[in-house]
Amino acid sequence: MNVFEKMEHMEHEQVMFFNDNKTGLKGIIAIHNSILGPALGGTRLWHYSSEEEAVKDVLRLSRGMSFKSSISGIHLGGGKAVIIDNPKATKNEAYWRSYGKFVDNLGGKYITAEDVGTNTQFIEYISLETKHVSGKPDYLGGGGDPSPVTAYGVYLGMKAAQKQLSGSDSLMGKKIGVQGVGHVGQYLIDYLAKEGADIIISDINEANIKTVTSTHKVKVVPVNTIYAEDMDIYAPCALGATLNDETLAQLKCSVIAGAANNQLADEKKHGDLIKDKGIIYAPDFLINAGGVINCYIETVGYNRERAMAATEKIYSQTCAVLEYAANQNKNSQEVALEIAMTRIEDIGNIRQRR
Repeated sequence: MNVFEKMEHMEHEQVMFFNDNKTGLKGIIAIHNSILGPALGGTRLWHYSSEEEAVKDVLRLSRGMSFKSSISGIHLGGGKAVIIDNPKATKNEAYWRSYGKFVDNLGGKYITAEDVGTNTQFIEYISLETKHVSGKPDYLGGGGDPSPVTAYGVYLGMKAAQKQLSGSDSLMGKKIGVQGVGHVGQYLIDYLAKEGADIIISDINEANIKTVTSTHKVKVVPVNTIYAEDMDIYAPCALGATLNDETLAQLKCSVIAGAANNQLADEKKHGDLIKDKGIIYAPDFLINAGGVINCYIETVGYNRERAMAATEKIYSQTCAVLEYAANQNKNSQEVALEIAMTRIEDIGNIRQRR
């Protein structure tokens, strides 16, 4: 499919390609849906094997942001940006301020934030060129790195899934495999360690592994073998599509709950396969919404206590989704999508009557 066919298929409103020869900046901003409000989503800096791969990623990620904001009850739409990493480009102030100008050209329809490959320093540079940015450092009145809040929501979603499985949400003594121990994964491990979980980790980045092993007693396994580990809970916290034909054939866990976006390679096929295997799946865009909730609070006046309190609702929402899915014999991803899409449709119908 060409770009327009992909946009139509996934129901996107707008895709913006941008390029700056002077800085070497090149990327894509995708706005999936803005019915509930301006489309908020982070900027991902990544080395893509092709431009087609970058387009696919930004479309999938922005679509997920629409559902993430909707099911969380916040007043934001879904968008995302990807920057195609150019090793020759210097990622300095000029580079990020150039990107900020492209964001500003959208006039507030898209609000950017931190994601894989970006940090609060880059966000500060971007904010010099546009006010349509969230995740600014705390000394600029922002919420800073959203990773701790994202991890807190994932932790609560994991506990809710465990409760659906056993009637108790305790994670003490549970063998939990965390794939990907970057910022979010590390904060998640802090929560799991405090509760007495037995933690297994894997990551392609040795520095991340060293950070975790310097503070926690964990078992380290190769990235490609974690799926076959004897574990109770699998927590995918790296990139998407790790739940596919190959990996699901290996998984022995009873619960899947992690921070990665777009964990299911095919939402319907692999959502059903997980259900048929008797595994409890906490939908990714439901339980990893802490970061976007944190960014939303920043847009209305940041307060960390308010952000954490809003994130705590992930627990009860996850319990409700999993219980309904079980009662209706549906996969939990399907149920969560229905809830998110219904809210978007309902508000869209109201706006049409104005």
